[in-house]
Amino acid sequence: MTASVHPGGRLSIRAVAEHRNCMIEDIVRPERVRTGSWLDILASNLDYHRATFQWKCEGLTDAQLRQRPIPSSNLTLLSLMRHLQGVERYWLQRRLAGTSPTFVPYRMTITPEGDEWFDESDPTPATEVYADYLAACQTSRDLFPQATHNLARIEPNPEFGRTNLRFILEHVIEEYARHTGHADLLRESLDGTTGE
Repeated sequence: MTASVHPGGRLSIRAVAEHRNCMIEDIVRPERVRTGSWLDILASNLDYHRATFQWKCEGLTDAQLRQRPIPSSNLTLLSLMRHLQGVERYWLQRRLAGTSPTFVPYRMTITPEGDEWFDESDPTPATEVYADYLAACQTSRDLFPQATHNLARIEPNPEFGRTNLRFILEHVIEEYARHTGHADLLRESLDGTTGE
C-alpha cells in the first residue's frame, strides 16, 4: 500500500491501513461490467458495492468497527456489516433464490424509535462477523445463476406487497448503496479517512 494524502491533509484508507493491526485489508473493487446484459450489469454493480463497503472497513480494528463515532446514531461499521449479512441471507438467498438460509443470531436492542439494531456489547469478534458476512456474500453469488432464471415471477412480500424478483435484486443494490454511504460518513468520523 502506498500512502497518499487527500485535499485537507487527510490520509487515504490505504495509507491508514499500513499503520494498524487490521483485520480487513487489501480490498480491491472489481471493474464494473458496462456493456453486458442488464443482469450482468446489475450483478457486477452489486459486487462493486459489496467491495466498496468492505473497503470502507479496511484497516480498522475490532474496537474501531464497534465504535459509534456519531453520538446521536446507533450506527457502527460492525452493525452495518451484520445488517448487510442479513440482507444477503434474507433478500438474495431466501426471497430471490427461495432457500432457507441459517441466520446468525446476534444480540439486538430496540431503539427508542422502536427499531431493532445490533447491540455492540455482543461479544462476537469482528473477525467472525466479517467471516459470516463474506460467507453470506459467496452463498448469494453461488445461488445467483439459478435464482435469476425467472425474474418476472411475482411473489407476495411481507414488507412491500406483491413484487417481482427484479424488484428484490434492485432493492439489495439500494440497501448496499445506502449503507455504503453511511459507512463513508462513519469512517470519516472515526479517523478522518476518506475514500475515492
